[in-house]
Amino acid sequence: LAKGGAAAVGALFERWQLGSGLWLVSISLAAAAGDTWATAIGALSRTPPVDIVRWRPVVKGTSGGISVLGTIGGLTGAGLVGAVAWFVTGDRRLGLAAVGIGFAGMVLDSILGATVQGKFRCSVCEEATERRHHHCGTVAHRVGGIAWFGNDLVNAAATAAALLTGLWLWRSR
Repeated sequence: LAKGGAAAVGALFERWQLGSGLWLVSISLAAAAGDTWATAIGALSRTPPVDIVRWRPVVKGTSGGISVLGTIGGLTGAGLVGAVAWFVTGDRRLGLAAVGIGFAGMVLDSILGATVQGKFRCSVCEEATERRHHHCGTVAHRVGGIAWFGNDLVNAAATAAALLTGLWLWRSR
């Protein structure tokens, strides 16, 4: 639901309201792919990521952390979905919209991860975590963000924002 929920809603909406098409589905999936590729490829970076809001170095894997390699990876992921959408539909505007909005969705995901996503610290080993319970079994205490606003909600919000932006753009064309 976190990554594909908006695309599923977009598919239903397009079928019910617009007749058919891949506009909303492609844009939502481009945002999800951008975030996924940024995370996976960014993990390979040799330079530490920086917090997208505070612009300070953070530990690899920290929500809201970005790197040049991860950003290129995210653009590539969104670009692949946009290219496939363009190829399948023949709609150049859709391809470009998917790349642009998908990339923006990836950036929004990082901003939400840096600002509102719950951040916790293990009471025993003092290790940072995104979860209320650390992997060692200890209850972690909140050190930032909104406790109930986890990574899945960040992903859902970013892909939903991409969906709504895609709907606005589709209606204005």
